[in-house]
Amino acid sequence: MPKPYVRGEAAHGKRKRAMNTGYALGEADTRAPAHASMLGCWPGSGRRSPAAPGLECCLPAGRAGRCQDRAAQPSDRDGATAVAVARWLESVDYPAVRAIGVEQPVTVDGHAVTFWGAVSEDGSEYATIAQVAEIIALLHALAPPSEGLRLPELQPFGKAGERIARSEWLNADDQDFLESELARLQAGYACLEFLLSQGVIHGDANIGNVLRDPAGQPVVIDLDDFATGPREWDLVESAMFYERFGWQSREEYETFVKVYGYDLMQWPGYPMLADVREFAMVTWIVRKAGESDKIAAEARKRVDTLRTGASRRDWSPF
Repeated sequence: MPKPYVRGEAAHGKRKRAMNTGYALGEADTRAPAHASMLGCWPGSGRRSPAAPGLECCLPAGRAGRCQDRAAQPSDRDGATAVAVARWLESVDYPAVRAIGVEQPVTVDGHAVTFWGAVSEDGSEYATIAQVAEIIALLHALAPPSEGLRLPELQPFGKAGERIARSEWLNADDQDFLESELARLQAGYACLEFLLSQGVIHGDANIGNVLRDPAGQPVVIDLDDFATGPREWDLVESAMFYERFGWQSREEYETFVKVYGYDLMQWPGYPMLADVREFAMVTWIVRKAGESDKIAAEARKRVDTLRTGASRRDWSPF
């Protein structure tokens, strides 16, 4: 999953490091055993994964496979959905990461293994804001797949309720507050009147999920959350990165709006939709809070921010 974008060309190195962090629904957090060698891959040598969570291999053309030794928690998706999405996108010539032409996913000791072509040699050059807006607009112009693949409907709250209920880090007051907040957001989301048409969405569309190929062209990665739903969902993160977190500049957001052709922040439902997306970020890091003191401190900051309504400008990327 991507890390937040740190604004400014001068921050390019920091931006690339920061973007390694995920906060969206479905982030993997356990480590797979080192079985990658069984498939001709070498754990620890892998680049950032371009697609679904799991033990994922990036196979540059003409090279031996490399694996990122990371396993997903058990979920409804085992990598098959991302592979099917990749096959469909390739069939309509949409610029997305390509699944290698082998039967997959493969299961190794209970871990789903998927194989992907590398977008570039180092996989770390991110697209420009204009390219991100352009490629999202291109995606939104696609008709849903007509056969073989049925995209799921967007589930905006994902496993947020489960994360709250199962957390051993949250105290009882925190759990009560977050459960109440979840109920408020669910009610608010149900009342939203979306203006853009429903259709194919990426599900986690932001600058961290668009790389550049060797020719400098944008390529979409992280296909696990593809769904059908309101197009506003794919625009809200770019708006939040500017308006709430300060991770993008006004100029960058204005570029995004100009290229895409719609300013989500002018829609009356934007604050509620941003609250919903932000809540996912909070519950994601709550699930990770037991891993280190640093993550726990950030989780505490975010929960307290929700309680008080304080500025989000001091949230740190993870």
